[in-house]
Amino acid sequence: MSQYTEYKSLNLPNIAETVLQRWEENKVFERSVEEREGAPAYVFYEGPPSANGLPGIHHVMARAIKDIFCRYKTQKGFQVKRKGGWDTHGLPIEISVEKTLGITKEDIGSKISIEEYNKACRHEVMKYKSVWDDLTRKMGYWVDLENPYITFENKYIETCWYLLKELHKKNMLYKGYTIQPFSPAAGTGLSSHELNQPGTYKLVKDTTIVAQFKAIRDAKSEVLFASTDAPVYFLAWTTTPWTLPSNAALAVGANITYLLVRTFNAYTFQPISVVVAKDLFAKHFNSKNAELTIEEYQEGNKNIPFRIEKEIKGSDLQDMRFEQLIPYVQPEGNAFRVIVGDFVSTEDGTGIVHIAPTFGADDFRVAKQHDVPPIMVNDESGKPMPLVDRQGRFVKEVTDFAHEYVKEEYINETDKEALRVKQGRDKYLNVDERIAIQLKTNNLAFKVEKYEHSYPHCWRTDKPILYYPLDSWFIRTTAYKDRMIELNKTINWKPESTGTGRFGNWLENLVDWNLSRSRYWGIPLPIWRSEDGEEKCIGSVAELNEELKKSAAAGFMDPTKMEHLDPTANDFDLHRPYVDHAILVSSTGKPMTRELDLIDVWFDSGAMPYAQWNYPFSTKSLENLYPADFIAEGVDQTRGWFFTLHAISVMLFDQVAFKNVVSNGLVLDKNGNKMSKRLGNAADPFTTLDTYGADATRWYMISNAQPWDNLKFNLDGIGEVQRKFFGTLYNTYNFFALYANIDGFTFEGEEIPMEKRTELDRWILSLLYSLIKEVDASYADYEPTKAARAIQEFVTEHLSNWYVRLSRRRFWKGEYTDDKKVAYQTLYTCLDTLSRLMAPIAPFFADHLFTDLNSISKKDKNISVHLAQFPVVNESLINKDLEERMQLAQDISSMTLSLRKK
Repeated sequence: MSQYTEYKSLNLPNIAETVLQRWEENKVFERSVEEREGAPAYVFYEGPPSANGLPGIHHVMARAIKDIFCRYKTQKGFQVKRKGGWDTHGLPIEISVEKTLGITKEDIGSKISIEEYNKACRHEVMKYKSVWDDLTRKMGYWVDLENPYITFENKYIETCWYLLKELHKKNMLYKGYTIQPFSPAAGTGLSSHELNQPGTYKLVKDTTIVAQFKAIRDAKSEVLFASTDAPVYFLAWTTTPWTLPSNAALAVGANITYLLVRTFNAYTFQPISVVVAKDLFAKHFNSKNAELTIEEYQEGNKNIPFRIEKEIKGSDLQDMRFEQLIPYVQPEGNAFRVIVGDFVSTEDGTGIVHIAPTFGADDFRVAKQHDVPPIMVNDESGKPMPLVDRQGRFVKEVTDFAHEYVKEEYINETDKEALRVKQGRDKYLNVDERIAIQLKTNNLAFKVEKYEHSYPHCWRTDKPILYYPLDSWFIRTTAYKDRMIELNKTINWKPESTGTGRFGNWLENLVDWNLSRSRYWGIPLPIWRSEDGEEKCIGSVAELNEELKKSAAAGFMDPTKMEHLDPTANDFDLHRPYVDHAILVSSTGKPMTRELDLIDVWFDSGAMPYAQWNYPFSTKSLENLYPADFIAEGVDQTRGWFFTLHAISVMLFDQVAFKNVVSNGLVLDKNGNKMSKRLGNAADPFTTLDTYGADATRWYMISNAQPWDNLKFNLDGIGEVQRKFFGTLYNTYNFFALYANIDGFTFEGEEIPMEKRTELDRWILSLLYSLIKEVDASYADYEPTKAARAIQEFVTEHLSNWYVRLSRRRFWKGEYTDDKKVAYQTLYTCLDTLSRLMAPIAPFFADHLFTDLNSISKKDKNISVHLAQFPVVNESLINKDLEERMQLAQDISSMTLSLRKK
């Protein structure tokens, strides 16, 4: 007679290894999908990770959340296809390759060809794929690794082109010259959602200057000069002194009241009269000096007197002129005058804003409105450019700082030391500090101080960004803003606050999507233009092929450049540089060249619902493939993947891309600090799984905190889960197996009716069916923590500590009576049901328990719990009165034990 397996000790890593081997031998994952063919679909999308970096413990958390609901829905009878995916383009790969090769972006095309560079990127992207696959297997995350979508593949790119053409047809793509966030370290512009990734804004301490812009005396400004005996200066505050050589105007608020104040310069002690907003006057003038007189001031005194000479409205300051502050480059046009700006406030600064049209979005806009020219020079090809190049360095015309980086963070320590020597100083002074010294010397600085403020940094290079004028391609997302907001309200966000707050607020403040990137490794923008402005957006490989034939016939397309562009060839590749060689022909017979930019890598990932199936080419219909019933990623994806999924779906398909989303929190160290290899507080996921097993790790993560809360990860906590929960369940099974084997119980014959069972049996079964109801509802509501805690309490507090303890004598009896048989049947039912309830969270142990039971009883013929059905509630067996009476008995017993201990 077959007997239940008995174990000498609990070894969760060994159990996982054994079960994993059985899954792979029997293709259990594949069967879980195939056996549900024809059943209702439950659609899940895998957010693509990048395989050029190693996975961390937080990936175990994120993937466990995804796995839980896919397994649960499979048990509930749904067919759950889940395709793995890899994010293979963009800055993470390029920066890693440049570091490996010892090059910068500027070296591409000279020291290394674009072709060679992109080949290195292609090799880099899958660097750690085997490591990721290994973690995926070991943690029990079921996802199709054999047929993943890969964003660099031609079919994936083709769908992205199709989507872009559909946007182009709707007049949703446009090219604009605007001020955009730009990362000199990465060499490309950034979109607003990239700029708002977590951690991009950092507190920095910069040199700030309240600069003195010297007013020119004329008929317009006489109203100021007539009220004072000293030169008049407009005061403007900046946290970016490096932009001062590009100053072209000053902006005031039309309805703001300004004061003309007679005083002395704190650095040169010269007499001056300054214009400052009345509401900010107290920030710049010490009230303790109010009693001092102008006439009694002596040069060098720290206490500087002041006298208010006049009040004047901002509107009356308009068109007053001033001398250029730092005259390296003179513009052509009507510059260096006071203009009115609707963004000027009295929250900080002086109430007067320094306007550098090349380095600020508001500056650019208001300067354009008032015909203020930007300060520009011509580059080597004769094209106008700002006074700072795309590497973040001053141009040669800024003679005192020629070719110097405007941000100290762009300079390495070796170069910084060389600059210190060149400066002849004890320590290196950055550009801002030396501009401050220059202005102080020239009586053009009213106040210089260090100021701590929040400044945006590139999400991948961790270096400061600049606001820079760029020719960029945009998606007109603002045209669908209201619809995006409306459809967002239909999505079930867990937690709800992320959808209504973080995501909802983001949509409320939506700007157009900066789509283009001036990089090399990514999906090329499929737009070709002629010199006279005709434009074509290519939406498929077939369309490109037809256009190339037309071009070849017109004599534009060089046949030798067709290499890699033949879709029937093995080396077909839609990447740069091959697609750059494609010359098309316009409707008027003129050559058309491709816009050289790539598209934002976030568009790649947002396109995955369609591109993973090569829709509409390889897959004609998205039925049962879109939208997703469920997605889950970290909260940092709110303005990343979650947004791009939503935006593309709403703009092109007028529906949501996902119906339910779990936005999981951060995994921190046990003290609540961010994990970092550098700090030595990062937990290695492989060591953790090898030591504690995937089940205990997953159970700890899910039961310890709700998925959207930050988890303080503590290995001791996993050990406690291993002992208290899994140890208790293991002991309960072992107790059952020991006595069932002695008595030969295999669950043969009919189940004994409920009315013939003891009150203790009816109570635990009532509690069990109440548990089924609670756990089912929790999983259905995307609340895995509630499910885990309910299962845990049932096992430790009720099944083991109460039912088994009070039933021991029934199992110990010599005769195989009906009462003993009832006890076996009841305990078996509890254990089998628990294996199904816990299977989504602890897939290995649950399967182990299920097969240990059913391989002997034959009650369920499925070879895995993950092929079996989720337990169904039998409402007639739930007896709340009985549960409450027993709870009262438990409480009294517990209180009695506590009193005895005292």
